[in-house]
Amino acid sequence: MAIDVHLDGLTLSVASVRRSTKFYGETLGFKIVVDAAPDFALVRVGGKGGGTIGLLALKHAVGGRVKRVTPAMRAGAHVELSTSDLDGLYEKLRARGVEFDAPPHDEPWERLAWAHDPDGYTLDVPVRRRVTE
Repeated sequence: MAIDVHLDGLTLSVASVRRSTKFYGETLGFKIVVDAAPDFALVRVGGKGGGTIGLLALKHAVGGRVKRVTPAMRAGAHVELSTSDLDGLYEKLRARGVEFDAPPHDEPWERLAWAHDPDGYTLDVPVRRRVTE
């Protein structure tokens, strides 16, 4: 039996909310719907019906329980986006200064490209073909 639940978004712990807001808002072009920097910001991805990415200052996210968030931990977290025009988006974002690990390419499961945000989180951008059921 399926559970009636929907993923609205995710929250990333970031070193600088202002730096991340600039990247997600200005560089990627997403809408900043809450700006409570330096502590928190909320980014809307994909327009009115899209999900959100919360940007939470690291000091609030980990408190005293975690001593360090490693680069490998951040790179292992993938922010999954999608587009119908991967090549066009790739060129547009490169022109805005986004550095991709490789140009769009085919994997056995999908065509994609990936980059990293200022904190090292992986931005995984495939052509919109993901399973919808």
